[in-house]
Amino acid sequence: MTTATGVVGRFAPSPTGPLHFGSLVAAVASYCDAKSRGGQWLLRIEDVDLTRRVSGASEDIISTLQTYGFQWDSEIVYQSQRDALYQQALDTLIASDSVYPCTCSRKEIADSSTLQGIEGAIYPGTCRTHAIKPNVTPAWRMKTSHVQIGFKDLIQGPVAHWMDTDIGDFVLKRADDLFSYQLAVTVDDAAQGITHVVRGADLLHSTPRQLCLQRALGFTTPLYAHIPLVTHADGQKLSKQTLAHPLPADNVIPTLLHAFQFLRRFPEPIPVFQRLPDCWDWAIRHWCPYGAA
Repeated sequence: MTTATGVVGRFAPSPTGPLHFGSLVAAVASYCDAKSRGGQWLLRIEDVDLTRRVSGASEDIISTLQTYGFQWDSEIVYQSQRDALYQQALDTLIASDSVYPCTCSRKEIADSSTLQGIEGAIYPGTCRTHAIKPNVTPAWRMKTSHVQIGFKDLIQGPVAHWMDTDIGDFVLKRADDLFSYQLAVTVDDAAQGITHVVRGADLLHSTPRQLCLQRALGFTTPLYAHIPLVTHADGQKLSKQTLAHPLPADNVIPTLLHAFQFLRRFPEPIPVFQRLPDCWDWAIRHWCPYGAA
C-alpha cells in the first residue's frame, strides 16, 4: 500500500473486551499521526490468540471506532484469517535455520532457567542441543545470539536489548498450533506496508524482537513511537484486566477532547466542538507529529 507521502499507520486492538480510554488515546495518536502526514490509517484486529478472544468484542470495537468518527482506508484485517502468511514466514525461518522445535513445558523451563530477562525467566536453550520429546507437538523458537538490537523510539529515545540475555529464544508458534503475537505483528506490518507504528509504551520491549524478525525475514523496519500509558490513580495501567470502563457512546466529543489533552500534541487551548467532523478536522490540522521538530 502506498500513499502520496508514503506514510501508512495502523491501530491494532485485541478483541478481549470493549475499548477503554487507554485504547482511545492510542487510536487517536496513531490516527492523527498518520493523517497529519497525509498518510493512510489501517485497522487490524489482532485476534491471533484465539484463547483470549471474547465473543462479539471485534464487532463492538469496530462499532465504537465508528461512533468516535475514525475512518480507516482499507478493509479490516483479521489475524485469525492469516495463518497461511504466518506459516510461510515460519517456513522461511526454518529453511534458514533461524528457528528450532521445542517440547519443554513451562514447569521445565522454570525449573531449569538460571537467568532472568526483561520479562522473566530466560529459556536455557535445552532443545537446541537435546532431542525433542517424541509424540509431543513442539513449539517453534527463534534462535537468539549475543547481539544487541536497538532502535531510536520517537518518544522514548534509544532502546536496545541483548537478545540472548535480555530476551532469550522466544516462541514464534506455540505447541497448541497458535502463532505468537511477535511473528504475526511483524508479518502483518510488512504485508500492509506500515511505515509508522504508534502504540502504547507497554509494547516498547517487544520491538527489538520484531526488529530481529524483520532482519531475518528481509523486511523493512518502520519508525516507532511508544506513547505514555494511561493509568489508574494507583499507577496501574488502564486495561481490560484492571477493569477499565468501556468508552461511553453518549459523550463522544468530550471524551475525545480528554484524549487530546492527555496526548499533549495539540496547541492550547483546545477548542470545544459541537460536531464530530469539525473536531477531527481541527485535530488532524493541528497535530504535532512524533519526530517533528
